[in-house]
Amino acid sequence: MDFVKMHGAGNDFVCLDRFFFPQEEDYGALARRFCNRRTGVGADGLLVILPARGAAVRMRIFNQDGSEAEMCGNGLRCLARFVYEAGYVGQENFSVETLAGMKEVYLESPHVRVDMGEPNWQAADIPVQCLKPQAVRETVRVSFAADSGAEGEETYTFTAVSMGNPHCVIFCRDVATFPVERVGAALETAAIFPRRTNVEFVTVSDRESISVRVWERGVGETMACGTGACAAAAAAAREGHTDRRVLVRLTGGELLVDWREDNHIMMTGPARYVFRGEVLTMDNGQWTIDN
Repeated sequence: MDFVKMHGAGNDFVCLDRFFFPQEEDYGALARRFCNRRTGVGADGLLVILPARGAAVRMRIFNQDGSEAEMCGNGLRCLARFVYEAGYVGQENFSVETLAGMKEVYLESPHVRVDMGEPNWQAADIPVQCLKPQAVRETVRVSFAADSGAEGEETYTFTAVSMGNPHCVIFCRDVATFPVERVGAALETAAIFPRRTNVEFVTVSDRESISVRVWERGVGETMACGTGACAAAAAAAREGHTDRRVLVRLTGGELLVDWREDNHIMMTGPARYVFRGEVLTMDNGQWTIDN
């Protein structure tokens, strides 16, 4: 089975091209197999490129654990570059169908700019269980087991927002030393998030830049997350920490996020190839191409 490995700011994907030969497959199972970093290709997610009606192309994205995500900003940029350079689209700006709706992409070599749509603050839509219509500077209490390194309960202040998928944004003094793995894992599955959540840990540098680490739903900590960068930037601006146009510094690189006056968020960043390859399988003791 042929594939292409790509990444956007370190957020990496196994890309399956099904544009001309769409077929029903258990993509969740393929994601669990291909994304394994020891026994597979290794990636944060499986990106499937498909034909669309009413758009130039359709994107499906599956996490490491096989669950399907509604949206992926870094994956969207990678897909945009792939289909343009493969000749599947003839113009540098086009629409992509996702589970979170139609998204417009703009190729601006060497970067790709994406209209990520409008942030949704409504608790019921995110979803997050909250007594108020919006979960802005709300608190959540989580419990930790003894093997987590800090047994007991802790309370965190967060702001929840949807960028087509759920996000929980937490501001901290020093994101570099924050226990992202322990707290992120607990918050992802906290009872107030019925569909789990992505978690962004944010340190504000100045009015025009923030540093972010991301705990991604169904994956764990990733080097970058496009929707997470947008969620973090929008929360920072809404709470008055920054301006509406900020540079987001992630572990794997930088993204420029601009929350425009029309309420749409534009995200600009890289999309890079890593390698092309074939997945092999063992059949009666012999390696064969997995078709």
